[in-house]
Amino acid sequence: MKRKVLALLLLLAMALTLLSGCGRTAPSAQTETPAPTETPAETEAPKPTQEPAQPEKPAEERDLLILYTSDVHCGVDKGWGYAGLAAAKEQLSKEYNVLLVDDGDAIQGEPVGTMTKGDAIIDIMNTVGYDAFLPGNHEFDYGVDHLLTLLKKANFPVICCNFNKEGELLFDPWLIREIGGVKVGFVGVVTPDTLRGSSPKNFQDENGNFIYSFMEDKTGERLYETVQKNVDEVRAAGADYVVLLAHLGKNETSSPWMYSEVIANTTGIDALLDGHSHDTDQVVMKDKAGHDVVRSACGTKMANIGVLHITRDGEISSELYSWGSSVAAPELLGIENSVRDAVAAATDELNAKLSEVVATTSIDLIINEPGRTLDDGRPLRIIRKTETNLGDLCADAFLDQAPDPDFAFINGGAIRVSIDKGSITLNDILTVFPFGNNLTVLEVSGQQVLDALEWSVHSAPGEFGGFLQVAGLRFEYDPTIPSPCVQDEQGFFDHIDGSMPRRVRNVVIGDDPLDPAKTYRLAGHNFMLLEGGDGYSMFKDCKVLETRGKLDNQALIDYITETLGGNIGEGYENPYGQGRITAVNAGS
Repeated sequence: MKRKVLALLLLLAMALTLLSGCGRTAPSAQTETPAPTETPAETEAPKPTQEPAQPEKPAEERDLLILYTSDVHCGVDKGWGYAGLAAAKEQLSKEYNVLLVDDGDAIQGEPVGTMTKGDAIIDIMNTVGYDAFLPGNHEFDYGVDHLLTLLKKANFPVICCNFNKEGELLFDPWLIREIGGVKVGFVGVVTPDTLRGSSPKNFQDENGNFIYSFMEDKTGERLYETVQKNVDEVRAAGADYVVLLAHLGKNETSSPWMYSEVIANTTGIDALLDGHSHDTDQVVMKDKAGHDVVRSACGTKMANIGVLHITRDGEISSELYSWGSSVAAPELLGIENSVRDAVAAATDELNAKLSEVVATTSIDLIINEPGRTLDDGRPLRIIRKTETNLGDLCADAFLDQAPDPDFAFINGGAIRVSIDKGSITLNDILTVFPFGNNLTVLEVSGQQVLDALEWSVHSAPGEFGGFLQVAGLRFEYDPTIPSPCVQDEQGFFDHIDGSMPRRVRNVVIGDDPLDPAKTYRLAGHNFMLLEGGDGYSMFKDCKVLETRGKLDNQALIDYITETLGGNIGEGYENPYGQGRITAVNAGS
């Protein structure tokens, strides 16, 4: 498997060239700009004996490319952009049979999604022309009813084999696409971790009972059996190849539903196109019967177009078409097509409002490790496993803007991007907090706080979206001690194993040690405190003191502009925060 890096360049002339990558040459996105008609005097004209251009191959003689996107998170004009994707698809279709699919998390992540509740994104995807779509966990952030209504306007089929309401599937579990005489069966599967990774209340009735399910259990067997059943069905229906369109990922907190666990416990899958963990790994691993399965992931924000290559001889491989420039492809290459028009229609008016400067910062506010990247070049995200200065700032905003709390929590997964030194626009704030959660205040016991802190660090030193950034409180924890947290079948906190030592120690609120028997006022947001987001079930029966407070992004704006006077600097200089969270024995 090759990772194809397309170093796209503009010629000095008015045409685009095809761009070389690692391995065989791949066509690039092209504009409709005509080539120059005049031959420079110093250039020899083509000789009449040159061979004519080769005609396009018939569809039945072409290899198949399945292009896919994943975790776009409203990055409509980032990286390749949807316009660049459409141009690449058009160019590749001259040489290959081409299908285009998406495996989730498309409609949430930036203001163009947040402020239209995904409607603008579906319009753009309709223009691109997808052949299949799998909802990711963040497709459910606006509510199940809204998602079902929204997807009615989609011009592409939506599949998912494991999302159901009281046992009845909400989407078709699979479909077959035939192109060039080849039948490809797609089976859709989304992580059961969606129950806690999106808003849990979206999957419950008015009494707090879960009426929606993702075939979850502690062992993973329900999911494996569901996937196997549908793989067998689509194969029996005539599919030559079976591709699992998946939003599973490789995050250990999603176990037993990681992609590797699904492959290892099923048979008959030829390839798995994956999302959720934002990685770019290209992997071949054995299924339950010992057969090779190609697994491919393409990162996030359209930095890559994923490619599954199936030859006429049946060889299967995967690679990425990577866009390495900080300038998006549609802008750098001057791509003009109907998709770029659709993107412009969705973003132009919105961008004028979002570009308003609301504050400044004299320092970089981070969610990623400064100066470090992963082996594949992605930033090393740390806000989900350690304190950062942006985490401190956001927690401080909650503490400052909520009515009279003793301390504040915010889950690291709610803080989506860093803020660079300089001007801060409305778009920057809405991109940090794209979910639009409400400030919430609960009356909680000290014991519940201790349990919440244990849950916060139960995956440490690994990532966890529920890792807490805190204000008005500080604590220590020892990641070398096995976590005493016990989860239920849905992956929520159930209880603390009393036979095991706790990781968390020396919890201080203000200047006083935490008292397990005392009552406190905790500020946070509705996702975590009211809905059990990220598995925080210990607050389920707490007295609610405030539930319709400011939106999280407005609270951050007001804290920065009013309390801090419009400038962030003093107190937040250290990118690793103010020492509110200390990992002891972390280096041992």
